[in-house]
Amino acid sequence: MTAKIINGSEIAKTITAEIRLEIELLKERHGIIPGLATILVGNDPASHVYVGNKVKMCNHLGIHSEHYSLPSNTSEEELLTLVERLNNTPSINGVLVQVPLPKHIHESSVIFSIKPEKDVDGFHPVSVGRMVVDDPSFLPCTPLGIQVLLERSGINTEGAEVVVVGRSNIVGKPVANNMLRKAHNATVTVCHSATRDIASHTKRADILISAIGKPHFITADMVKEGATVIDVGTNELGKTAEGKRILVGDVDFEAVKEKAGAITPVPGGVGPMTIIMLMSNTVKAAKIAHNLL
Repeated sequence: MTAKIINGSEIAKTITAEIRLEIELLKERHGIIPGLATILVGNDPASHVYVGNKVKMCNHLGIHSEHYSLPSNTSEEELLTLVERLNNTPSINGVLVQVPLPKHIHESSVIFSIKPEKDVDGFHPVSVGRMVVDDPSFLPCTPLGIQVLLERSGINTEGAEVVVVGRSNIVGKPVANNMLRKAHNATVTVCHSATRDIASHTKRADILISAIGKPHFITADMVKEGATVIDVGTNELGKTAEGKRILVGDVDFEAVKEKAGAITPVPGGVGPMTIIMLMSNTVKAAKIAHNLL
């Protein structure tokens, strides 16, 4: 048996077309153009790529985009002042501060400073708390992307054994809490670096979600026959002679695809979903701001 490949790139393309139409209708019927502000502090190369992709997607969809690139010696006070200004700018519906931040800036202080109604990343404690009590406003983009991948691939979470490997605030914890919500009704186990015998848990999973950041950590003998395997890992193993990055996931894809029922590739699986879910949250924020939801 060879697994069904869950093509995140194709699903993201479909959703992109849907959101583009939604934005056109918002503009035509209500005169509303959703707006997203992105802030980048410093010169981290990966962050520049990520933010550049977000700005490009805004332009492609017709979302009003404002980007602020600040030097690495920007003070925390200066950054918080900019966030506060954007919090109070009506044309901006979402505020995103790219992490990691320089060491002298407290990441939590910056995240807490974003108004919950503009927290399109879903990281503010109010957003996290609302998810935990099953009253979400904005779900974090990668967990939301995983949810949509499962839904659009016809994979039922009702009563499923979901095992999450990794407990980060960006993926592991929120994806576990999201799967616990009544909309999904899954039974969830979270594994991490201190878990004894991780394989004993992963082998029970109907849906296995790995976000541990270790290349090929999940091997075929850790996966139940017919399971759905969602690989969130993006690990760089170097570059080709042409300078292209060699990316692999947390899952030994070639071996596991012969055992799983469905699996996401790396690249082309979860990754493309994250950015389009950010756009979806921005449109949602604009609708909320204008009492259309």
